[in-house]
Amino acid sequence: MTTNTEIMTKPAAHTWWWYALLLLAAIGILSVYHEVLDVYEISILIFTAFSMGFVGNQWPSFRGHTIAVAILTLMALQLYGTNLEAAKTNGLLKYMLASQSAIMWMSVFFIAATFTYFGGLIFRSDYTEKVGSAFTWIATTFGMTGLMVRWRETHMMGADIGYIPVSNLYEVFVLFAVVTALLYLFYERRYQVRSLGGFVLLVISAAVIFQLWYAFERNAHEIQPLVPALQSYWMKIHVPANFIGYGAFAMAAMIGIAYLLVSWRSEKDPDSGLVKALPPLTMMDDLMYKSIALGFAFFTVATILGALWAAEAWGGYWSWDPKETWALIVWLNYAAWLHMRMTKGWNGKPMAWWSIVGLFVTLFAFLGVNMFLSGLHSYGTL
Repeated sequence: MTTNTEIMTKPAAHTWWWYALLLLAAIGILSVYHEVLDVYEISILIFTAFSMGFVGNQWPSFRGHTIAVAILTLMALQLYGTNLEAAKTNGLLKYMLASQSAIMWMSVFFIAATFTYFGGLIFRSDYTEKVGSAFTWIATTFGMTGLMVRWRETHMMGADIGYIPVSNLYEVFVLFAVVTALLYLFYERRYQVRSLGGFVLLVISAAVIFQLWYAFERNAHEIQPLVPALQSYWMKIHVPANFIGYGAFAMAAMIGIAYLLVSWRSEKDPDSGLVKALPPLTMMDDLMYKSIALGFAFFTVATILGALWAAEAWGGYWSWDPKETWALIVWLNYAAWLHMRMTKGWNGKPMAWWSIVGLFVTLFAFLGVNMFLSGLHSYGTL
């Protein structure tokens, strides 16, 4: 008998068109922008195309998401042309496809998805939870479209300004929301369970609320030239890898909260609605483990890339800068978590609590260092 997990992990048949589409897209980008792409950026483009091909082959919904982002982005670029001021006069750009408009729609749908997921959990409504999934996909599509369009907008402001939009807290909070949502949606489909959506969307909504405050209070959405240290191809790979790690760690922590709630409630009343509505403890324990393992792998890669970037920018692989020190603390924390899980067989409540504490450690490394400490990474301060 074939299980749901086996169905979800079985590669989709007849996906040659997906690889062909990505190949055409890569060739198109190279033909249009070959004059401004160096060998490193071409290598990143090829690696990205291969990675997206693999993910899309395993995950049909990702293909639809990617195509939707591509269509919306191309529409925005066509409407812009070479005139950045078009966002003030063209209705579709002004209210939907300009980067800031798309990011606002992302914010709306993520918050709506949070309430919808919890509504489905409380009322035990599969349909409502499906609506929550749809809202999350829409939000993710708008968020990624906003980042892609913003990339083009930075170049339209000047040849010396253009950069990939993952350089400041505003942009990376958008990236965090999109990446975390995609990770959750993947596991939601893999395990065929939506009842954890509200918990994961809580941390995404928190990021969205901060990003909105940062935009309106500090005008952080305005595009500014990069500081010299960030004018590097390393940023294009270091930052996304880092935030896959952050997103996976955040998802594990929120699943840990759900685990503790079910564990606490099952001790008092094993037949309560909450226990029946949420997944079994064994499934949530497995999800925590897989999320942290995935996050740890990407965070390790990001840390290595960061060291290489530091050597190029500052002449040394490691300088015990506060950001670097706290990145090491995060790495050691999750290395210890995985060590205790894999060699000592720890699971259940202790690991759920540990995953939650780990999120606060990660949050301080990501945001607290920028707020309270200074160093070589001070360009990311609030």
